[in-house]
Amino acid sequence: MHNMAQHGGRRANSGRPKGLGKYNEATKPLRVPLSRVDEIQRVLHEGRSFKQPLYGCKVRAGFPSPADDYIESYLDLNSHLIAHPAATFFVRAAGDSMMKVGIFDGDLLVVDRSIEATHGRIVIAAVNGELTVKRLSLHAGCTQLLPENDGYMPLMITEELDLVIWGVVIHTIRSVF
Repeated sequence: MHNMAQHGGRRANSGRPKGLGKYNEATKPLRVPLSRVDEIQRVLHEGRSFKQPLYGCKVRAGFPSPADDYIESYLDLNSHLIAHPAATFFVRAAGDSMMKVGIFDGDLLVVDRSIEATHGRIVIAAVNGELTVKRLSLHAGCTQLLPENDGYMPLMITEELDLVIWGVVIHTIRSVF
């Protein structure tokens, strides 16, 4: 007689441990048509694609000129703006302390956590738990967060302050409306 208790069904401590796979979280099996597997794998690997036409002509900001009527290629904003998808996040700027470098109130900042925060980089930093965007200054053993607006004072980082650098700002996106 065959012992059914040893075959099939759920067994304690069996299977892949949760959170140890590629996505560092529990996963769920999903049935998809075979014809769509490659597309779904590409989306998961690259992130959502936002390919838009990139025209070969330049748009003049001065006097108008006739435009070329052909598309040079397609531009994928993910691949253009994001080098490290797993380490990239977006945050919205508030205030005017960085206006000299073109960061204005309401701008969307693209931040990469995988880039080293070195002297001169514009960073997103948490100072005592409060987020700010500033230029990092590392000079002669002194750490400062520098604004890019003469109306603001540099912030000297002392032992009394808790500083955590969240990432380096790599792009700004501004809406003109």
